Amino acid sequence: MADAREDERIFLIDPERRGVQPLDRIHIPRRLARTIRSNPFQVRIDTAFAAVVEACAAPGPDRPETWINTPIQAMYEELFKRGQAHSVECWLEGELVGGLYGVSLGAAFFGESMFSRARDASKIALVHLAARLKTGGYHLLDVQFLTEHLKQFGCEDIPKPEYQRRLAAALARQGDYYRLPAYAEGQAVLQAISQTS
Repeated sequence: MADAREDERIFLIDPERRGVQPLDRIHIPRRLARTIRSNPFQVRIDTAFAAVVEACAAPGPDRPETWINTPIQAMYEELFKRGQAHSVECWLEGELVGGLYGVSLGAAFFGESMFSRARDASKIALVHLAARLKTGGYHLLDVQFLTEHLKQFGCEDIPKPEYQRRLAAALARQGDYYRLPAYAEGQAVLQAISQTS
């Protein structure tokens, strides 16, 4: 992370508690499930990675400062070129209106940041990501810090030793990020999440 967008320094954070989304216990609020079924956005993966990172780095009314600086953007773009970073994007009439990005290692996915310029866009991107990870045999979705936004999906805060145990188990396996079709419709995404492993 960086302290600010203009700060070129980078530092690592290893918190005592970590936010994770259990992939076997994803809660989707009813209203959001209805919205997902209606396919309000075209959801794509990995077609505009740099644009998603840039949108996540941009300040907004609810966050005047961001932790994503130029060196961090360059590192994530290199990880994307190597096939280790991915984006989930929500498009509306040819415009990128929401999405998220993160890093995939083994059967662990580390969600880095998300943005939304249209109602529910980041939530829909998160649900599509969770379905993709569950279908692909992932064992850990690291959301870093627990927020009210993430709590509604069943994200939980776990202590560092438990996180390290889950992380080691996930890194010892291999997930398949592309097992779910690239342009999965909302109903297929909801079915993927509701299926038991």
